[in-house]
Amino acid sequence: MAFMIKAMVGNPLKGMMGGEEKEEEAAPKDPAAAAGMTREEYEEYQKQLVEEKMERDNDFLHKKAERATLRVCLRDKYRLPKSEQDNNMLDMVGDDVDVPEELLKMVDEDATEEEEKDSIMGQFQNIQNMDMDQIKEKASATLTEMKGKAEEKCSVM
Repeated sequence: MAFMIKAMVGNPLKGMMGGEEKEEEAAPKDPAAAAGMTREEYEEYQKQLVEEKMERDNDFLHKKAERATLRVCLRDKYRLPKSEQDNNMLDMVGDDVDVPEELLKMVDEDATEEEEKDSIMGQFQNIQNMDMDQIKEKASATLTEMKGKAEEKCSVM
């Protein structure tokens, strides 16, 4: 029964769809003609697309290598474990990778700030920023606590 319905309904629908098949056959099969170019123009266009893509890929790899170089520098500076991924990236690109000057300036500024904090003058500035009343309270609380423990353990006191 389904076969009969399909045959009666399916065939007339195919006839109605037949007009669209003729339009598809009329469309050119050559991509150059579809783009409205001659064959030579189309080949030149495709060659330019490939060259531009290769150039973008090279620029992208170079940027990734610059970032990897910076990460390696920072890992060395802060004595962090090395990353195999960064080492592989640098091996893949080669030794001609330089870190951008802006990034180097930022790293150098951070290094000088840390050196200042680690110096004696930096420690003096930290002392000035401390709350002396809080330090006195902590010291007196520690002293009284120590006295109390000593009195508990020592029978002479």
